[in-house]
Amino acid sequence: MEKYRSFYRQSIEDKENFWAAQARRIHWFREPSVILSQNEKGFYRWFADGELNLCWLCLDEQVNHGRGEQTALLYDSPVSHTKQSFTYFALLDKVSRFAGGLLQLGIRKGDTVVIYMPMIPEAVIAMLACARIGAIHSVVFGGFAPHELAMRIDDAHPKAIISASYGIEFDKIIPYKPLVDRAIEEALHKPPLHIFYERTPGYDQLDGKGEIDYNSLLEADPAPCVPVLSTDPLYILYTSGTTGKPKGIIRDHGGYATALKFSMDYIYNAAPDEVFWAASDVGWVVGHSYIVYGPLLQGCTTILYEGKPVRTPDAGAFWRMISEYKVNVMFTAPTAIRAIKKEDHEGEKLKQYDLQSLKYLFLAGERCDPPTYHWIKDLLQIPVIDHWWQTETGWPMVGIMMGLEVLPPRAGSAGLPVCGYELHILSDEGDELEKGKEGYIAVKLPLPPGCLPTLWNNDDRFIAGYLQHFPGYYQTGDGGYLDQDGYCYIMGRVDDVINVSGHRLSTGEMEELVASHPAIAECAVMGIADELRGQRPVALVVLKDGHREEEDLIEEELVALIREKIGAVAYFRNAAVVKRLPKTRSGKILRKTIRQMADGETFTIPSTIDDPHILEEIREVLEERKMGLAWNKI
Repeated sequence: MEKYRSFYRQSIEDKENFWAAQARRIHWFREPSVILSQNEKGFYRWFADGELNLCWLCLDEQVNHGRGEQTALLYDSPVSHTKQSFTYFALLDKVSRFAGGLLQLGIRKGDTVVIYMPMIPEAVIAMLACARIGAIHSVVFGGFAPHELAMRIDDAHPKAIISASYGIEFDKIIPYKPLVDRAIEEALHKPPLHIFYERTPGYDQLDGKGEIDYNSLLEADPAPCVPVLSTDPLYILYTSGTTGKPKGIIRDHGGYATALKFSMDYIYNAAPDEVFWAASDVGWVVGHSYIVYGPLLQGCTTILYEGKPVRTPDAGAFWRMISEYKVNVMFTAPTAIRAIKKEDHEGEKLKQYDLQSLKYLFLAGERCDPPTYHWIKDLLQIPVIDHWWQTETGWPMVGIMMGLEVLPPRAGSAGLPVCGYELHILSDEGDELEKGKEGYIAVKLPLPPGCLPTLWNNDDRFIAGYLQHFPGYYQTGDGGYLDQDGYCYIMGRVDDVINVSGHRLSTGEMEELVASHPAIAECAVMGIADELRGQRPVALVVLKDGHREEEDLIEEELVALIREKIGAVAYFRNAAVVKRLPKTRSGKILRKTIRQMADGETFTIPSTIDDPHILEEIREVLEERKMGLAWNKI
């Protein structure tokens, strides 16, 4: 590990010189003279006086380096039976014209734009066009329900919302315009401009106030790139918090560009002209970093895939993609691998395709369990690298830096700390724990370039949520431990956020919605283990008097409510009625205790519970409902 350790040590002990050298590897309109600084609130900033434009790095710079005829973007949609490819020349033309159309509508540098679209090229074009003129985009995952979209509209205050006719979920058409209309109706802020891309001509009736056809903007004159400061916001990406209101993660321009370039070289070892495929969605951070910005600024060909790994059309979909497009580096979530494993455990589908182009498979979004890791590694016979990062960081914190030194991954581990991230395992009191002891994973400040500088219009929540518990550290919200060689093992969230198929969702928000049902007296929502999705939510509910006979109907209504307000992405299927919930003597529901019980952990009943039989009653209810939980000693 000597090469890794030396490079990593330099990034920790000589931060400014290390990242100054990395920043020189991208094109600046004005190179920064200030590398690391702090603002009036003490928040760290990278390259504060530098000027650049990320769209320039992704498109104009690549054309200037002779990549104009190279394929920049491949679009493959088995659900719509559509394939398209865009050269760097073609993508630059569409993006610069769409940017010109946004300018004609009065959208300027610093304005916010919400993008609510399926996985189609027009979503990528809209993102890059916003970056081109310095507008701040906020992409909302198309699987979210109108209520979730409305909350994000109210927080971001966009001048425009960009959407499309519909998304496709397996073989089902999901009309987007009615969802957008409902969200705008619910939201207090009313975006004056509603831009829709018609996937099928005549599908949408764009006759309302402020409704504009997406394609009409492509008729505008091309717009040049607007220079922006390194510290200006590039985008807002909302992530679930432990309360109902989502957190608006801000990403800057200069630090993000520097970090993405570094990661493409040193973590993913993806060379210019290679094909990079992140099988995610542009609505998530992986889509921002490694479908759009990272691969394009590296000069790679990136893939936009509309569909799921199975049933679109079958469990061989991933292998077909790798073979057809000669994918060199792939990135997906363990959920996708588990889905393929379930459908094709012997790997018969894989044998039908030539996968010689594939160098590495990277996994992230949730912990990869060892059986899944070994299954896919044995099947592909290439390095499989589990790694770990968050929406907040924007790029990996832990992994194997394949472009620096090829070190052996370890099953169950997310790898070694990446350059710039000084990881510590802390007790609840903030004491450093010895190797092998599980605790809070925290990163000593300052965070490296590319990480969140704060939250959108909410510095106080940024401090309270990330900096307050351990002064001088960024609290990740995850627990884990380091082994004797420094490999990091991520054991899961320590707050009320659960991970469903790689999507972070708030159980606190679900509890608020469940509690709003007129028959519910009180409730607790927890994540339980799910073989395919990692976790899924289950509600424990106490009914008001007189509603016991409505138990099955209430569950149906709660499932429908969560689907309506959050979306199918939550995979909420069960609400178990119990007589009581365990509480402290002061009346606080012991959610952590319930979660431990659901995880099948052995624990002692807290002395603060007046009646220890409550937990046994809950266990019996959930066993009766066949929730598939593993129970140990209570």
